[in-house]
Amino acid sequence: MDRAKAAEVEGSIAAGADFLQLDVGEAPPGGRADWLAGRLRAAIADGRVPVGARLPASRVLAAELGVSRGVVTEAYQRLTEDGHVVGRGRAGTVVVATPAAVVTRAPEAPARVGVFADQPDTDVFDALRTAPAELDLTPGVPDLAAFPRAAWLRAERAVLHRLAPAAFGYGDPTGTPALRLAVATWLARNRGIRVDPAEVVIVAGVSQALGLLAQVLHGDGVHTVAVEDPGSLGVRQHLRNWRLDTPPVPVDAHGLRVDLLAASGAPAVMLTPAHQFPTGVVLDGDRRRRLLRWAQRGGLVIEDDYDAEHRYDRPPVPALRGMLPEQVCYAGSVSKLLAPALRIGWVLVPQRYHPALVAAKRMADLGNAALPQLVLAELMDSGALERHLRLLRRRHVRRRDAMIRAVRAHLPGAVVHGAAAGLHLLVTLDGDVDDVELAAAALRRGVKVQPLSWHGQRPQPPGLVLGYAANVASDIDRGLATVASALRDLP
Repeated sequence: MDRAKAAEVEGSIAAGADFLQLDVGEAPPGGRADWLAGRLRAAIADGRVPVGARLPASRVLAAELGVSRGVVTEAYQRLTEDGHVVGRGRAGTVVVATPAAVVTRAPEAPARVGVFADQPDTDVFDALRTAPAELDLTPGVPDLAAFPRAAWLRAERAVLHRLAPAAFGYGDPTGTPALRLAVATWLARNRGIRVDPAEVVIVAGVSQALGLLAQVLHGDGVHTVAVEDPGSLGVRQHLRNWRLDTPPVPVDAHGLRVDLLAASGAPAVMLTPAHQFPTGVVLDGDRRRRLLRWAQRGGLVIEDDYDAEHRYDRPPVPALRGMLPEQVCYAGSVSKLLAPALRIGWVLVPQRYHPALVAAKRMADLGNAALPQLVLAELMDSGALERHLRLLRRRHVRRRDAMIRAVRAHLPGAVVHGAAAGLHLLVTLDGDVDDVELAAAALRRGVKVQPLSWHGQRPQPPGLVLGYAANVASDIDRGLATVASALRDLP
């Protein structure tokens, strides 16, 4: 071995068969790249190859394993697409993120695991999130490994370089002017909403937006907000926490039943018109016109645009806020686009509610942290956020398609809903199945899913709400195979 090659081997973590004790004889015929990617992914997840470590050069590892270099480069490419590693030219291939899945298997338990034992309480999502499992197929989780760390760091350095000392003091409770302007521009370009930046209020995600709106509505004498059925359990819990009644309004293949909303007498409604949760249907043109007529007669619409940017096989759907701003409260965030941990969102309200909303935000927390707002504004203004969205769309399509294939292979009698957009699928099941029992059985086998029953106030057909954004294709297939096994074993 010449000196250059020896130095390259020495500079890597380790090379060849000694690296992770790799034995290519374990690989299935024709599946060497899958096998190698899986072994590397597992090593990154359990810390044997930590974040910041450099993988062996592809030609060195290929030579030591006795495989073609293409096998190694394909495995590295899959890890790159998953967001776990990046190629840095002469610096090699470097680990930048760990897989999101928890690797501790859930212990065997009685018929229903604790989180599924009773009617879901307000802490049920925390309980499910912290429950040990090998795979998490629950909805609402973006691809956390894809967080654009390098772009965020560049933006943060740019912001800090030009930031005046005064910017570290108390600021405007409605948010930094830079982010309010960037959000207004983003909404105009991507959601068809023309809004003055002064109307934008930056909040700690849609959940805080709902809490602030609830306080404002109570002050206006509104104590009932109708909700979609099925519809988000989490949204229902937030509204009820603020002492708002949440009567259900059915959803069908065309969206919310506006005729039944009008018949309910509810003064306000909360809905997800661009991609209904959990069914994935779009509020169609006729229903939109009926809803807007209902709002013009005095009804108030609360529009949750929770994942509208993630669309794949259909044209964009304009936000309702852009059509009737004085009767629509609009909430969005970057939780599904970047990461929930940022706790950054925005809310727009009719002018008559704006002063009360700002007062409620001021008393809640004096405003969000300024530095993350400024970094996000830099990402938006520079185009980095749109580039990130394009990357996510390509990746999500592959993972969505993998989940559809897995459902067809392992649950052939199931029906898939809502595939054209979003980060999750709704899968309805044939027969007399208790979907809560099925979710509990899947968790005992190490896979987290959510039962459709959680999200309905009226009886629903049995089904599962399955997230695909945070999992690679092989894990999605394995997870659905586990769910199918749990279904077969139900009494």
